[in-house]
Amino acid sequence: MSETTHDGTVTVTAAPSPDAGLTAAELAAKYGLSVSGARPSLVEYIRQLWGRRHFILAFSQAKLTAQYSQAKLGQLWQVATPLLNAAVYFFIFGLILHASRGMSRDVYIPFLVTGVFVFTFTQSSVMSGVRAISGNLGLVRALHFPRASLPVSFSLQQLQQLLFSMLVLFVVAIGFGSSPGPSWLLIVPVLVLQFLFNTGLALIVARMGAKTPDLAQLMPFLLRTWMYTSGVMFSIHQMLQGRSEWIVRLLQVNPAAVYMDLMRFALIDGYGAENLPPHVWAIALFWAVAVFAGGFVYFWKAEERYGRG
Repeated sequence: MSETTHDGTVTVTAAPSPDAGLTAAELAAKYGLSVSGARPSLVEYIRQLWGRRHFILAFSQAKLTAQYSQAKLGQLWQVATPLLNAAVYFFIFGLILHASRGMSRDVYIPFLVTGVFVFTFTQSSVMSGVRAISGNLGLVRALHFPRASLPVSFSLQQLQQLLFSMLVLFVVAIGFGSSPGPSWLLIVPVLVLQFLFNTGLALIVARMGAKTPDLAQLMPFLLRTWMYTSGVMFSIHQMLQGRSEWIVRLLQVNPAAVYMDLMRFALIDGYGAENLPPHVWAIALFWAVAVFAGGFVYFWKAEERYGRG
């Protein structure tokens, strides 16, 4: 476009841009641009996560191998740590406080060891999950992948560690009078349900920990409180005899207690169904599905915010 000035010279002005007046969103829509790292749909996110399954497995195995690489006993600490914890709890709660009331020593010792191993599975999954994003910011910022891969991988790492420890748990159960039987087949569905529950919980705390890294400092205190109210060292059914029924049921349907008691029921011959709450399998399924599905959606909703800021 040109125009003549008062002195007779001709000036040329640029034509107005066809994009003038458009907002950033309108410009992006016009030229087919999308937000980098935008959250995909839930179905697409699940598909992407499934596509990274080999990475998830390899990452969990690498973390498991590296966990005790600096220790001389190496992977033996996977078993030694919960066993030492069980020994300490037996000395304090079994010998000093007599928390084994209603159970013989042949039942109480495998009862205690099973509780420590199973609760440690949940405890370790939560502690790994709370640092899954905040502790791997370099990886999160450098590569594009579904961020749920990290908490899922850490939960899988803890499952592999528990499976390794289960060999010792079998030896303890057999050594104190239990014998392998059909009830031992129940171990598989118990582990599957607990793994789903742990993974959902890891996803929840991973999102919370990504926004508030200080949560990792608070979490051990919360987990310790949870442990003391879940019947790791004592039988809720025996310890609370004579108390209000609703208090007993409330503590028994606690998910940590549910999975521990199901594992004890499967492994220990002297631990009968009378120690379990009614509809215990329905409760275990509910906790697994509700926490896993809820945790997955809760984590996915913040997908585009991880690693930013």
